[in-house]
Amino acid sequence: MTSPPLAISARNLTLTLGTPAAPVPILRGIDLDIAASEVVALLGPSGSGKSSLMAVLSGLERASGGSLMVAGADFASLDEDGLAAARRGRIGIVLQAFHLLPTMTAAENVATPMELAGMPDAVARALAELEAVGLGHRTGHYPAQLSGGEQQRVAIARATAPRPSLIFADEPTGNLDAATGREIIDLLLARRAETGATLLIITHDPSLAAACERVLTMADGHIVSDSAARAAAASAA
Repeated sequence: MTSPPLAISARNLTLTLGTPAAPVPILRGIDLDIAASEVVALLGPSGSGKSSLMAVLSGLERASGGSLMVAGADFASLDEDGLAAARRGRIGIVLQAFHLLPTMTAAENVATPMELAGMPDAVARALAELEAVGLGHRTGHYPAQLSGGEQQRVAIARATAPRPSLIFADEPTGNLDAATGREIIDLLLARRAETGATLLIITHDPSLAAACERVLTMADGHIVSDSAARAAAASAA
């Protein structure tokens, strides 16, 4: 049986911040393969390195060492400008704080990144994606006129409209009440299923982790548990 292609492949991935005189190791040698279209939850206590790992895998932060292939691009060899170019069209990101531009409407928040990337039909694609996330009637509203759940729906539309092969979500329900958070997770999983993207979600929510195909747990800059590895070991036993 042929294995699915890899969306992410990391070997001995490290991230060290601080100064040469006072280095602060954040990621301490991560080895990780994530298959295309896989849905993965990333768990761990605060300070374990979850957000830092996602930042490196998504190209928002440059690794200090190791090898990293993401969606066919060699992220380890790229500088900041190269990483920004590599993210474009490949990667969608959904964050806890929404990060919508307050002076732009919902449609403009979704369309503008695609326009800046030179993608065709950006406005039409933005409107279609907002319709898909249930906001077809709110396209002309500004973030301040939208509820928290609606703002996160706009953020999901912005991430998925370019049809990236990878979607990263960092605590996407962290600023929402439980009921709204559940709706957002169902929506995010549904949009991922429709587009076929690989999805990596940082979460503290056990029910969300249970909805994913694979669960990684981090502690002190290491991956200390991998449900896929456990399942493979069990099937081989």
